[in-house]
Amino acid sequence: MQRNRVRRVVIAGGGTAGWMAAAALSRTLGKYIDITLVESDDIGTVGVGEATIPTLLTFHRLIDINEQEFMAATHATIKLGIQFENWRHVGHTYFHSFGTTGRDHWSAGFQHFWLKGRERGLAGEYGEYCLELSAAMQGRFSHLPNNGINYAYHLDSTRYAQFLRRFSERYGLRRVEGVIEEVAMAENGDIQALVLNDGTRIEGDLFIDCTGFRALLIGKALGVEYEDWSHWLLTDSAIAVQTESVRDPVPYVRCIAGGADWQWRIPLQHRAGNGIVYASRYMDDDTARKILMNTIEGVPRTEPRLIRFKPGQRKRCWERNCVALGLASGFLEPLESTNIHLIQRGITRLLQAFPEIVNQVEIDEYNSRMREDLEHVRDFVVLHYHVTDRRDTGFWRECAEMSVPSSLRHVIDLFAETGKVYNLTNQLFAENSWIQVMMGQGITPRHRHPAPDLMGDPELKRFLDAISGSVSNTVSRLPAHMDYIRSYCPMKEPAATAAV
Repeated sequence: MQRNRVRRVVIAGGGTAGWMAAAALSRTLGKYIDITLVESDDIGTVGVGEATIPTLLTFHRLIDINEQEFMAATHATIKLGIQFENWRHVGHTYFHSFGTTGRDHWSAGFQHFWLKGRERGLAGEYGEYCLELSAAMQGRFSHLPNNGINYAYHLDSTRYAQFLRRFSERYGLRRVEGVIEEVAMAENGDIQALVLNDGTRIEGDLFIDCTGFRALLIGKALGVEYEDWSHWLLTDSAIAVQTESVRDPVPYVRCIAGGADWQWRIPLQHRAGNGIVYASRYMDDDTARKILMNTIEGVPRTEPRLIRFKPGQRKRCWERNCVALGLASGFLEPLESTNIHLIQRGITRLLQAFPEIVNQVEIDEYNSRMREDLEHVRDFVVLHYHVTDRRDTGFWRECAEMSVPSSLRHVIDLFAETGKVYNLTNQLFAENSWIQVMMGQGITPRHRHPAPDLMGDPELKRFLDAISGSVSNTVSRLPAHMDYIRSYCPMKEPAATAAV
């Protein structure tokens, strides 16, 4: 199979996925390759990815995005974690923070020392030993020396795409306005060009499919099948609406579980993002819309928008000379705010594997790594639904009784028996995330590591008190979250984008 050297990259579609790819490619390879992004102002994007996770900071640092400019342009606030309400049982709340909890010993994680402390009546709540969790609960934030606090952002996804467009165009990216009418194929089975509704033909050597759920390139043109995970993830619909702010934003997302649904509350500087995610087999659209509109705070700024999705992934994210990013490659649901991360992961892996000539070895490696990433995230999201005391509706009974992936079953059983979590190299959710969610959802380990038994009660108490005292002292010196935002990155409107 003869292929051209990769000198022309064509990105099909804008939105978060398209413009993140454009920003990274133009900033790193813009001097060596021609990059064109095709999008139409007439085609909307899903645009509800307004909560992020800390890996986005790394992405921005790699391509030299100024944080203050980005936050001001996207009206962003800080996110220190997620508060889960009614997930274990109705009325119960726990928090998944972005930080680490306590201090580990080389032989055993902090949770084992905390478990012994609870046995002996010496330990407080698990969250008292986590800086980010304590700061979130008190509504405080500030940057700390040596990256001493882990955080992410709440952002306006439409403004984020606009910001990345301006950034990308500074590095030579060319944007073409138009609707893709046809994907022209070469004789060898690769994609040769995109043909637009006005007859314009955009040829390329490597194509990036950011056309969302339509998957015009990877799905329709190349026929890569979609692997359905709806037997593990029952939710398949969402309704989103924006509202006016009624109070200063808190530095965390609220995820509030219902009978066959959950709602999100995402506070930005200028408004709030709200939505409901639900299983259509258990709840119809009208009921979901009524639940959402009866529980939101503030005056709606937009009409409620219905979104359909099928949880799962493409069997291959890279096929021939096409790489799929974002919704075109797969989608779980927004519970742990992983959509932007998976876009970022796909871009990073593409840059690391960027081929002189597209070859099957690189394609196979990329697909293997991306499958590992998405299956890891899938397992973590399924955990929230499966490990629960809720049996009050058919939805929750089905979630609790379903067979889960063997990879997740192993993690659950290991922690329930031993209190241990073994990290997978380079995976998104580290040990502390799994521990917070598993304990928050109701798993108490039957056994623990014996290392803490080497400590007597006075020594263990001093150890635990020193950690919680340090956390409390640090948090007490942090300013209120919104006071910090107003001084660090007050929101501003973007300048008009130059005509292309």
